Amino acid sequence: MPSVCFYFEVHQPYRLKPYGALQVGQDHEYFDSKLNGQVFRKVADKCYLPANESMLRLIERTDGRFRISYAVTGVAIEQMKQYAPEVMNSFVRLAKTGAVEFIAETYYHSLAALYDKDEYKAQIDLEVDLIRSEFGQTPRVFRNTELIYDDEIGQFISDLGFDAILIEGADDILDWRSPNFVYRVPGRETRLLTKNYRLSDDIAFRFSNRAWAEFPLTADKFAKWVHQHSGAGDVINLFMDYETFGEHQWRETGIFDFLEHLPDLLFTHPHWDILTPGQVIERYPALGDLSFHRTVSWADEARDISAWRGNAMQQRALAEIYALGTDVKRRNNSHLLALWRRLQTSDHFYYMATKSASDAEVHDYFSPYEGPYDAFIHYMNVLKDLNLSVLGPLEKRIPA
Repeated sequence: MPSVCFYFEVHQPYRLKPYGALQVGQDHEYFDSKLNGQVFRKVADKCYLPANESMLRLIERTDGRFRISYAVTGVAIEQMKQYAPEVMNSFVRLAKTGAVEFIAETYYHSLAALYDKDEYKAQIDLEVDLIRSEFGQTPRVFRNTELIYDDEIGQFISDLGFDAILIEGADDILDWRSPNFVYRVPGRETRLLTKNYRLSDDIAFRFSNRAWAEFPLTADKFAKWVHQHSGAGDVINLFMDYETFGEHQWRETGIFDFLEHLPDLLFTHPHWDILTPGQVIERYPALGDLSFHRTVSWADEARDISAWRGNAMQQRALAEIYALGTDVKRRNNSHLLALWRRLQTSDHFYYMATKSASDAEVHDYFSPYEGPYDAFIHYMNVLKDLNLSVLGPLEKRIPA
């Protein structure tokens, strides 16, 4: 029986405020609390609350046959509690249905996997503990920040004891293989679930594009596309940002109506069902090992890591933030440690990207800055102050 697996990423960064050179040494409050609150409440009203209500209704209407999974970053949960507690409550209600699986990732949505494995493990441990305490689940499945993945990361996550990892179904990696089967980390039992990016992106990016040849995308049309894979795969992995519903694709596009009708239409084919990632790996054996000759992600057309370290600005910023790690941890200051980790969030470097064409449009959509150079200047000024605060007498002014 072939299956569909839905996974949604829930994340909001702490955005920096405009931070000029004259503020260095004077101002140690780096984040734009007003903007972060405004953005979070806007996304809560447009996406999180109505989408969670829709998901709960679908689960109840189908007696739990409709199943979903989420990775909710620690920084997103922090902001839920601060700016919109009702959102947190709605995720807890979903957790109690038994039809929702919570996936682990890095608490701070960082790129630590590429720079500091000890820090990487610490952030994963923080996230796992958070999911246990907030949702009553111990994650079996892992999803790295931005689906960044290679063989080294796979082996590391396997050694931590996770049963499966969600990854991007990049064409050059899969080669002749289909993304619609379960694979395995080479030499390990840890399974790999590969995103079907064509079908996922039909919803996440092309849904409201009137220039798209398949516009409009109806639930009936999409269900038929899924059913066309009968006999040619075990599982269709639909992975996307949760903000697809209501924020990236506004309610007026019909995205919630699409969501409302899709499960019933998928179920019209008697051989199809919907599973969480944990259920997928219990049902379907791995087809074989899947090795990666490069580091992939789910971003931009290249599906590589150039969205975060493709230019000299990004590379410098990343090198400097991770270079501070030893000194930050030596201070044994919980506030300072959390501050340093919030500055690792991948979004800061995403805003510095100097992409072109459609990639640039996506980066510009998310950025609170006028351009990548502004993002870089503000970030580096913050790092300069943080460096002084860590290494010099200003450290004493940071509250414990």
